[in-house]
Amino acid sequence: MNRDGSLILPLHVLPEGILMPSTTLSLTVTDPDQIRMVDFAVRDEKIVGVVATDPDTGQGFKVGTAAGIMKLYRFPGDVVRLSLRGLYRFRIIEAVHGWPFAMARVEKLETVFPDDGDEIEAWRKAVELQLRRIMELTPGIPDELQMVTLLRDPEKLGFVAAGGLEAPVHEKQRLLEEDSIVQRLRILRDMMSHEIQILKLRDMIQSQVRSEMDKDQREYYLKEQMKVIQKELGDENENPEALELLKRLEETDLPDYAREAAEEEIRRLNRMHPGVPEASVTRNYLEWVLQLPWSNFTRDRLDLERAGRILDSDHFDLKDVKERVLEFLAVRKLNPSGKAPIICFVGPPGVGKTSMGRSIARALGRKFYRLSLGGMHDEAEIRGHRRTYIGAMPGRIIQGVRECGTANPVFMLDEIDKLGRDFRGDPTSALLEVLDPEQNNTFRDNYLNIPFDLSRVKFITTANTLDTIPEPLLDRMEIIRIPGYTEDDKMQIARRYLVKRQIRESGLSGRTIRFTPEGIRTIIKRYTREAGVRELERNIGGICRKNAVRVAGGDTSLVVVTPDRIPRWLGQWKFLHEPALSKPQVGVCTGLAWTPHGGEILFIETLLAKGSGKLVLTGQLGDIMKESARAALSWINGTGRAPGRDFSQTDVHVHVPAGATPKDGPSAGVAMAASMLSAFTAVPLRSDTAVTGEITLRGRVLPVGGIKEKVLGALSSGIRRVVIPGENARDLAEIPGEQLSQMEILTVDTLEQAVDMLLYREESDV
Repeated sequence: MNRDGSLILPLHVLPEGILMPSTTLSLTVTDPDQIRMVDFAVRDEKIVGVVATDPDTGQGFKVGTAAGIMKLYRFPGDVVRLSLRGLYRFRIIEAVHGWPFAMARVEKLETVFPDDGDEIEAWRKAVELQLRRIMELTPGIPDELQMVTLLRDPEKLGFVAAGGLEAPVHEKQRLLEEDSIVQRLRILRDMMSHEIQILKLRDMIQSQVRSEMDKDQREYYLKEQMKVIQKELGDENENPEALELLKRLEETDLPDYAREAAEEEIRRLNRMHPGVPEASVTRNYLEWVLQLPWSNFTRDRLDLERAGRILDSDHFDLKDVKERVLEFLAVRKLNPSGKAPIICFVGPPGVGKTSMGRSIARALGRKFYRLSLGGMHDEAEIRGHRRTYIGAMPGRIIQGVRECGTANPVFMLDEIDKLGRDFRGDPTSALLEVLDPEQNNTFRDNYLNIPFDLSRVKFITTANTLDTIPEPLLDRMEIIRIPGYTEDDKMQIARRYLVKRQIRESGLSGRTIRFTPEGIRTIIKRYTREAGVRELERNIGGICRKNAVRVAGGDTSLVVVTPDRIPRWLGQWKFLHEPALSKPQVGVCTGLAWTPHGGEILFIETLLAKGSGKLVLTGQLGDIMKESARAALSWINGTGRAPGRDFSQTDVHVHVPAGATPKDGPSAGVAMAASMLSAFTAVPLRSDTAVTGEITLRGRVLPVGGIKEKVLGALSSGIRRVVIPGENARDLAEIPGEQLSQMEILTVDTLEQAVDMLLYREESDV
């Protein structure tokens, strides 16, 4: 002991549990440093400081128990077994360094007793009473713990009772750190009250379990007695349901492994009483096994010419999709045993992804089944539930196959990009096996628990975007992109399909209503803005329904849908397409933009003002578009294309109209550079020319996407001259020849070439 009353003790941190004063603890030590600590303590005063570990931080607490080493055993392999007894409480003052093990300077803690001895005695008796109750609820409690009730010392009683409770370390540590004996006993009382409640609940649960077990054993005994009585009377009949299922099994063509599983279940059913719940579960399982089309296949119609006619009659354009379907049919015809690839149609809503799946099924002569995956969170929707669950069923894949009645339907998994995941599982992971031709020949549903061959199923998936589809799943699919329709595409689709269908569904005929091409084009341009044709069909249907009211009222005269009549049915125009500029203007360049509903022109305006060299960008521009503007300004400044201009004294304001619409992307870089240069040099830009392309600080023009849509968007706005990056020249093959012949397409590789084509000069033919 030091002069200030402190002690220096070797420390041992308990990984689990806590040691209380007046209690014992057996401890096994294998760490070499801890063994050296034990040897030091034995040579010194045979006292070790023991502290518990804080479960939250993993560090030792500051208050612990000094323990005396009562027994020590050494075993081969550097293993030491200790028997410790708690002596008194202490608090760590500081760590003592320079030892190969933990040492600390500690101070001994004293217990504070109140002046009123009756109060302590009352608390002691209350704790003793609770302890006796715990012993009554805990059979087989050790004798040494039962002797605790004989302790008259309230301090020892509290520590020994707390040490025997199954309480969290935090609660026991709080009791150990408390100096007041009254407060310590109060904490112990709360801990023991909680322990008594748990023990009562445990007894109640055990009593209920015993009651249920006794009931089940009694039912089993009575059933066995009934069987013996029936056998003695010669009235032992087999389960008629089992006989019926066995007869159906003999008439059904099943694989050997499925037949063996079904026969085993039928034998189990035959041994059951018809009234037990398990019999119903087994019957449902056998019904599913027998109703599945294990070997029932639809014969493919591999006539390529017929399939091409069906696809053309159902869908306009979509050349890539139709070619891929015909390729599949050709391979199937030459190699019937080949594995079918998994196709994923990716495109905006309303372009015909789902209806293309139906057409493929019709062309093949197969059954069609559509499963919507949008918002699905539960993995059991794909794999099913195990039979142990109440109301268990197979997953949606097996359900769809049974509904089709064939083992090779066309199975469309719609909206695969909208799958969710949560605590119920990850459906995406379950689809990894379904959509892998190398694995799905042994697909195992949790409910069936026997393999089912899905390799003959033609799986087709659809998605609006690929960003949310995990890479492993995406790797299993062949991506076919379906772009949005152009204005001319929508025109053809409306004339060939939509108008006829809506007239027929409204109960009208060609004698009562007729749509002119100009009227259809007005609906497309003024009342819809979409990549697909759903809204277009809704508007055509709306006109037909309003005329159906007229015809139903007795007016059967012919109505011709022309542009000037459409507002009376659909109201005023909803959308206005930006017209081309009528004359060249300084600082205004015509750019091209791609949107999900097609291409359109975009005006970029630049205005200069005296200032401090700031660049102001407005029009709700994205980060990439802002970077293009900064790059354009740096190019003009760095190349000296605006001589005599003091950039440090000039503010440049670039604005893109339609500020409520977010805009982003690098393809406006050339247009921004031309707009700024026109403002700096006061040379106007040609109003009959639109431009697209990404730029670099060195003045290179890089390729961009959506060339087809952008060129057709310029054409619909009255622009016949378009400047595009040289590397995008290969994309012109996608533009129909009729529209391309009306355009003058200029290709550039540098900004110098682009601005020379865009700046208006008197000798230019505008």
